[in-house]
Amino acid sequence: MKLIYSVHKCDVFIFTRLINAGFYKNLVIAARYISRTGDGYLYLLLMTVLYVKEGWNSPFLQVLLLAFFIERPLYYVLKNSFKRNRPQAAIKDFHSLVIPSDQFSFPSGHTSAAFMVASISGFFIPVLLFPLLFWAALVGFSRVVLGVHFPTDTLVGMILGVSVAIYSLNQLIL
Repeated sequence: MKLIYSVHKCDVFIFTRLINAGFYKNLVIAARYISRTGDGYLYLLLMTVLYVKEGWNSPFLQVLLLAFFIERPLYYVLKNSFKRNRPQAAIKDFHSLVIPSDQFSFPSGHTSAAFMVASISGFFIPVLLFPLLFWAALVGFSRVVLGVHFPTDTLVGMILGVSVAIYSLNQLIL
């Protein structure tokens, strides 16, 4: 329990420093837009395009579907097992800039899905790997800027997303 408390204390410190930084207000507008790119609509669009162009036999589509089939329930179980409060509930007099879709913050589902899709897409389109990973990192950072996640929420989301991507690729491709 001491370790968890220490991590939380460090998280609150980093989070508070970011929120109180002079450049914070300049990040908010961009963070709103970047965060929306991780809401899931682009993932559905990507899978629809893959289905229309290649059908159900598309290896890219199959890996994405398997990955989401694994990642979403795993993310849900983790989030509802740890039950970590979001910054708004954990920090006195703090209000997030967006209304989250659920109560708990750990791990970040936006970050997990973004890194998962970026990793899988980068496997199939290698030239896009680094730009997509950069985008996924921005999605995670935007969730902290908007006040709905602590830094470790996004770090664990990244680990979850990449791990599920690697597992799914190994099951169907490698």
